[in-house]
Amino acid sequence: MRALREFPVLQLIRFSVITGKLTTGRLGTRYAQTEWVCLALAALFSAPLGAQEPRLIVTPARTSPGAIVRLTLEPTSAGSDSIVAISGQMGGEPVHFLERDSRVWRAIGGIPLGAADSVGARVVVEHFSGAADTLSAYVALPRPRPTRSRGRRRRSLSVDSRFTRPLDSATQTRIDRENARAGEVGRRAHSSPPMWTSAFLRPRPSTITSRFGSGRTFNGTVRSSHLGVDFAGKTGAPVQAANRGIVALVDRFFLAGNVVYIDHGGGVVTGYFHLSKTLVSPGDTVTRGQRIGMVGSTGRVTGPHLHWSARYGGLTVNPLDLLALGRWYGGR
Repeated sequence: MRALREFPVLQLIRFSVITGKLTTGRLGTRYAQTEWVCLALAALFSAPLGAQEPRLIVTPARTSPGAIVRLTLEPTSAGSDSIVAISGQMGGEPVHFLERDSRVWRAIGGIPLGAADSVGARVVVEHFSGAADTLSAYVALPRPRPTRSRGRRRRSLSVDSRFTRPLDSATQTRIDRENARAGEVGRRAHSSPPMWTSAFLRPRPSTITSRFGSGRTFNGTVRSSHLGVDFAGKTGAPVQAANRGIVALVDRFFLAGNVVYIDHGGGVVTGYFHLSKTLVSPGDTVTRGQRIGMVGSTGRVTGPHLHWSARYGGLTVNPLDLLALGRWYGGR
């Protein structure tokens, strides 16, 4: 075996791995030289040279309050430490990752209606070895525009005066209680995995008459932002479940009239408002496209139509974003 001094590359290994100092002295016996070289090479090639953490990507990178966003977790190469658990949150709600082909994990998250500037997702990835990576990604939100009377999308509606005059305490208590029940349905939806395997459907094939986020003026007074999507329809027209799930709530609310809420799992809930008749009961499992009710004009309305809403946990989100998911996310 040649002397170590004839191999300057191995001497450089001694510098970079073992001592951190540049030394060129002899190492002693040929056996000791061989043992040292083996240890140095093992340390060099087992060290994570520029080891990459899993990568967290949120799309779109810029969106609006009330949107549903997509989270993609791309792990390191196939030979790296395997992933055994993923947990995280976005907008104050849990996110639920599902493994897809090519060792990629996917989840969805909601953007709170009151969010400003940006919303972050924080994810903890646990590995088989016991190591853990903490990852973050952010979505930028547009700056609020100054209030203007011109060019804003606002719908002026005429409704019964009992819906615009100040509410008595008993009625306000009722509305608060109904809102709390709807919020609880959303939070419970986190307790089960996604129940759907196909893309979400429109609950009606008809024209959309009002979109998510548009301003609402009742009897000349600005009252609210529209937190759902309205579909045209005559009284008695069929309303279908947007996807597979379990009926979580059927009731008559002061503002929404006859309602049906469906828990789809994975934090996702859809609501169907102003129905003239409901055709399902709490606890029923419904299939994608199943008829669950009929269009009506119950609650605060100007006429018969379907108001379709969606929640991600406790967050109200744009239901049309569920349609845009396609089969990108869901159960198998």
